[in-house]
Formats: sequence, structure tokens, C-alpha cells
Amino acid sequence: MIYLIGLTQNLFSRVTSKTKHMPKKQTLLLFLFLTFSFHSFSQQRYTISGTVREAASNETMIGVTIAIPELRTGTTTNEYGFYSITLPEGEYNLLVSFLGFSDIRETISLNSNQQLDFQLEMETEELEEVVVTEDVERMDIKTPQMSVNTLKVQTIKRIPVVLGEADVIKSLVLLPGVTNAGEASSGFNVRGGAADQNLILLDEATIFNSSHLFGFFSVFNPDAIKDIKLFKGGIPARYGGRVSSVLEIFQREGNSKETKVTGGIGAVASRLLVEGPIIKDRTAFLVGGRASYAHLFLPLFDINNSAYFYDVNTKFSHKINARNSIYLSGYFGRDLFSINDSFVNTYGNAVGNFRWNHLFSDKLFSNLSLIYSDYFYGLELDFVGFEWDSGIQNFNVRYDLKHYINDKLQINYGLNNTYYVFNPGKITPNSPDSGIVEEQLTKKYANENAIYIDVEHELSDKLSVGYGLRASQFNRFGQDEFFVYEDNNPVVFDPFTLVYREAEPIETISPSRSRTLEKFFNLEPRVSVAYSLNNNSSIKASYTRLAQYLHLLSNTSSPTPLDVWTPSGPFVEPQLLNQYAIGFFKNINDGEFSLEIEGFYKDVENRIDYIDGADLIANNAIEQVILNGEARAYGLEFLLRKNTGKLQGWLAYTLSRSEQRTPGRTSTVDNGRSNLETGINFGEWYSTPFDKTHDIALYGNYELNDKWSFNANFIYQTGQPTNYPVGQFEFQGLVVPFFGRRNQERLPDYHRLDISATLTPRKNKNRKLQGQWIFSVYNVYNRMNAASINFRQNQDTGRNEAVRTSIFGIIPAVTYNFKF
Repeated sequence: MIYLIGLTQNLFSRVTSKTKHMPKKQTLLLFLFLTFSFHSFSQQRYTISGTVREAASNETMIGVTIAIPELRTGTTTNEYGFYSITLPEGEYNLLVSFLGFSDIRETISLNSNQQLDFQLEMETEELEEVVVTEDVERMDIKTPQMSVNTLKVQTIKRIPVVLGEADVIKSLVLLPGVTNAGEASSGFNVRGGAADQNLILLDEATIFNSSHLFGFFSVFNPDAIKDIKLFKGGIPARYGGRVSSVLEIFQREGNSKETKVTGGIGAVASRLLVEGPIIKDRTAFLVGGRASYAHLFLPLFDINNSAYFYDVNTKFSHKINARNSIYLSGYFGRDLFSINDSFVNTYGNAVGNFRWNHLFSDKLFSNLSLIYSDYFYGLELDFVGFEWDSGIQNFNVRYDLKHYINDKLQINYGLNNTYYVFNPGKITPNSPDSGIVEEQLTKKYANENAIYIDVEHELSDKLSVGYGLRASQFNRFGQDEFFVYEDNNPVVFDPFTLVYREAEPIETISPSRSRTLEKFFNLEPRVSVAYSLNNNSSIKASYTRLAQYLHLLSNTSSPTPLDVWTPSGPFVEPQLLNQYAIGFFKNINDGEFSLEIEGFYKDVENRIDYIDGADLIANNAIEQVILNGEARAYGLEFLLRKNTGKLQGWLAYTLSRSEQRTPGRTSTVDNGRSNLETGINFGEWYSTPFDKTHDIALYGNYELNDKWSFNANFIYQTGQPTNYPVGQFEFQGLVVPFFGRRNQERLPDYHRLDISATLTPRKNKNRKLQGQWIFSVYNVYNRMNAASINFRQNQDTGRNEAVRTSIFGIIPAVTYNFKF
């Protein structure tokens, strides 16, 4: 301060020496201005930081708002419950709030750095409306992050679903821009993208197949889940590797205060979760399991087939000290489907993650993660006499840092490295006399690494921006067998028949694992901006560039366990996305309603397509049946939410198109003439299998009283694109259908209504064991939605007829949930 005063006096003497003719009044004002300016710059700033936890379980809480109303600023807790904010010296009112929990209001005198940890209590009155303050609303409006949807676990458990089993993936379909291929379909599609273009993370570990029983259920146990967030656009630079979306799911850490048991008994599956302290308030564990048992009743009906799943979630958390915590989490799941024991299909995910949180200072938070992920697919065919195993493994190391510079500026940066092993399949005989020769399809190896920086910057009270850059590199390594083709072209085009076919290799080489077959490098910038029109509304825009180096080989509209992942390499280019989005966001009537309207356009380079008649199963030269094309999608999303009161819910509508094309390449035939290939579908744009022009979802929850609540959802989607025969011809006595261009037809429109009622007995309040009954009806008006339409010849009339295949009609279910 003495230095600044001396500097001010020095400047003042210089100014006055050059302004000796200036009136004394103006000279005095200039001196006061300079003194005030230096006082402002020299005003001491201090940092408030800490962790927010749930009081009942001591678990950290994600996304809690810490607001300073008088400064109209604030921050939110990160994925581990940590927050930090730097403010000028002074006295402030601090507001800590999270939906469904009682607010904490505290007056602080900020004259030094302070660590303030908070514990939030759940609302004591279940039906009490949550009051959202103007400043907290405005912060949501101001943030540049857009195209993000979150779902509370409590909401997911209320949504009526088939057979009464709460389902994370099926709940996402109620959000704008999210669809799937229909009932009993695995995966989901975001903004016209394919299912393999979604990065699904469970405690930062990659999940390659998100479904049980071919799509009837998801692999996520809702009792073990703490937070769910879906990024559809404006994806932060810390994420990469997929070009459509990021679904980020964090497991709960376990109750470090007391032992708790949670579970549920359903029509086809049950679940049980146990959590509790190892060292009170420091160390906790969580173990949860689910299993289906419908197959146990099949023998009663003389059915020898079987289908069931089971999974286990685990978590260990330990607080070493105020600056260090460690976590060890895992998931293991398996599905089994068999027909008379002669056909057995087994598949599932296994992941593990060790994480170390370290606080370098009250402004710098870090997380180190060591991650293992494995997806296995096994097939046993007794009637043929062999077993087939395939899968993908990855080993991932990532280090992320979050730097809270001040209340206006935050910087995220880090790096990660992932090593992949791809096993396209190994065939082994299951009996000595099967006649099958053991064969291992060529394994593939690759490494993906990236560094990134992400900045969240509030430039003014009205303008906030987020900007970042991700630099990624992908190395495809050598393998035991690698095919070499003439002109480096594994797919050739016949100009006379206008048909693509597999090229014959001219040589087979065995490059060592230390050799790099192909290397890709991409810069992936991200930019988002928010401009506040007033305290309750804003306009946002974003640009996202993403690279995807892995591809799922599938020619079905919905992923199946049989699909195989393959890396980019000499013949398969990485997919590259450019996405643009703009939106309008508004809070209405003090937060009672919220409105989100977004428009988007995205294009994808190098989207793989398959030649007609492509064989993807056990193919050791997959490059012979695929071509690099392009894709595009564009649309408008609308989301209106009611956030408070006895009646809550939302209306979502999406109008969109999703298309792709693979134009022909220029080739040269033997006589030297140049011919333009026709491409796939004659090089014209055609609808992708996940193109849904109209998508409407309506969800509502009504709390009648503390005993009864009711839920309902309605879904309407434009029918899925498909191919119908346009004619037929006879060949050697067989009638062969002839198909036209790709996906010119559609299945009938899809729609259904689901309802449920939840009974919570009032005597729960007076006993340790608390129960809850959920009565649900799926597809209330018994709509027989078409999963597919096939054509056959009627044996009586000899005429062709269409046959609709449907999965579900009306399905009632009862689930009993309990905890103690």
C-alpha cells in the first residue's frame, strides 16, 4: 500500500508538472480519480472454498449453487462436491441451495481465505414448493453451457417403464433430441446420431453396451446412481472420442454415517444395495446388485429357453485428510440367452476406476484416474460345435485440473491416454469331434491420447463465454496379419454391373506392435457464448468440433451384442464432427416454468457405410465391405418445464432430419478410361435408420398428498425409416424380392401412453423399515407398435402380404421398494 501511495504521488507530481495551467479544481479531481483507481486495483481479494455434502449420508453433492446475491455472482460444486470462489474483501450473504434440499443462508466477513464446508438437509415437507431465488435463476441463464439435460434419480424412478424396472436409458428418450429404435432396442440416438457416437461414462469408465437383455433394461442400477448429465452439444473440451453426445453418470460414494439397505422387488427383476461407514465420516463402502429371475418360471411351461441378467456396482471412498481423497469403484454385468442349451449367448461390461482427488490450494483442484474397461461377447453353438469370443478392452490414465482464478474466470485443463485391444473374434471347437479348426481373427491395437484446456469466462454482467481446445492423436499399431491391396484399395467397383465387391489381397504382412500403421491428429476447438437479455432470459450459441476414432460395425438400426468395434486405420478414417447450435432460454413466473428452444446443425465426415450384401460377422478383412461417407443432421428442439407445485413435468418436441450419403469415387479401368462410381444409393442423400422427423414426449408427476403420487408419460415418434420390396422376380423357381433405394419407406408412427401410481404408506414415518408400492401400466391403450414389417406369400391365396411384428402390448406391473 505504501508503494502504491508513493507511485500515486509520483504520477500526480508528473501530471501536475504538465498541467500547471489546469484549474486547481480539475487537478484535485484528477488526483482523487487516480487515488480511487489504485485503491480499486489494490483492493484485497480472498477465496472461499470447501465441500458440500448431504447431511444424512455425508456424500458429496454435484451442482450445488453457492451464490453471493449482492454481487450477483456465484459458482457450483464440481463432480466431487468441491467449490471455490474469489471475492473482494467485505461482508457478504452466502446462499447455498440445491433443488429438494433446504437452503443455507450465512453471513460471512471475508478478510482472509476461508474454508467453509456445508451439509444440506432434505426438505422436511415433501410437498413444500422449492423457492428458487432470482439470483440463482439468473446464474443458470448466464452460463454459456447449453444443450445439456440432467435427470434426477428420483425422477427416473417415477417414470413408468416396461415391466416396472426403473431405466436410465428409457428415461432419456423423454428428453428433446433423444430417440431410440423402438421397444426392446438397445442404445439411444442423439440429434440424429448413431448409437455408437455416444460416449457413455460410468464413474469416468467407458461403457460399450448400455443394455441388458437386448435392450429391455439398461445396465445402470438407479439405486447406485448419484448424478446423470447428457451433453448433446457445446461439449466441454475435457470430453472427446465420440461425435454425438456424452452421457456422464456418477455412482454414489456410500453412506459414511450409518449403514443403510435399499432394494426393490419387481415383476422380472429385483435389486439390493448395502452401504455404510468403515470409518465414520471418513471411509464408506457401497455394494449393490440386481438380477432377473423370469427364466426360473419357464420350465413350468415346458420351455427350455432361458434369458437373464445380473450386475454388481461397488464403490469405496476414503477421505485421507482435508486435501486428499481416494475412490475405488467398479461395475460388472453379464447377460445370458440360451435356446435349448444348443445356442448360448453371453455378453457384458466390466469396469474399474481408481481416483485420487488432491487440493493443491483453495483455488486448484485435481483428479487423477486409472481406469479399466472391458466389453465381452461370447457365443456357443453346440449344434455346430464351436465357441466364439470377442470384445474390446481399454486402459485409460487421465489427469484433470480445475483452476478457480476468480469469480469471473475458471480454467479446466488436463490430459489422458487410452490404450485399446480389439478382439474381433476367436473360434474354438467345443468338442473333439466337432471338425472345427481353432481360429483367432486378427487382433487390433491402438492408442489414443489428448490434452485439453477449457475456459469459463464471465466478460460482463450480460456476456459470458466458454472456449477451449482439445488436441487428440490416435495411433494404429501393427498386428499379426495385415492385408495389402492393389492401389491400396480394399473395395473395388465393377462399372459393368455397377456393384461394389471385396478386393483380393495381393500380399499379407505382419508388422510388429511397435510399428505405427497409421497416425491421426486433430485439433478440436469448442466455443460457447451466452448473452443475458434480462434477469430471466438469454440467448446462447455454441460451436463444437469432435473426432471419433472408434467405429461400431453394425448394419441394424439398433446395436446388438454381436456388433464389433473396430479402430480407425489405413482404410478407415476417423469421424469428424462440426456442430452449430443457437438457443433461447427463459425462466417464467419466478422459476415456476422454464423454456428452452434450440436449433442445431451438424455434419460428420467419414461416416462409414456398407456395400450391399456386406458380411460383418467374423470378417477378418472388414475394410473390404465398408466405404467412407458423410452424414448430416439438423433440427429444432423445444422443452417447456414446470418446476414447482404439486404438478411437475415437461413437454418436449423435436423437429429434425438425419441423413447420410456415400458418393462414388473416381476409378480407372484397365483400358484407361475414367469412370465415376455410383456410390451407395447412387450417391444420393438418404434417411439414416434413426431419422425421426417428429418426436413428442410429455411427462407429468402429480403429488396428491404424502401417501399417493401419480405419473404419466406419452411418446409419439415418426416411424423409423426402412426398406420395402418394390418388386420381385423369379429365379430357378424361387421368388426373389427386389428392393429400391435405401430407407425410402417408413414403419408406421410409434406412440404409446404409460401411467403409474406410487403408494407410500403413512406408517413409514414411525418405523425403521420404509416401503413403497409402485403400480404401473405400460402402453395403456395396447398400441401394437411395429418393430418390423416383413413380406411373405399367403399359402392360401398365393398373394403377397405384409406381416407386422410387435414386441409389447399392454403390460401391467407391480414393484415394491424398501429401505432401512
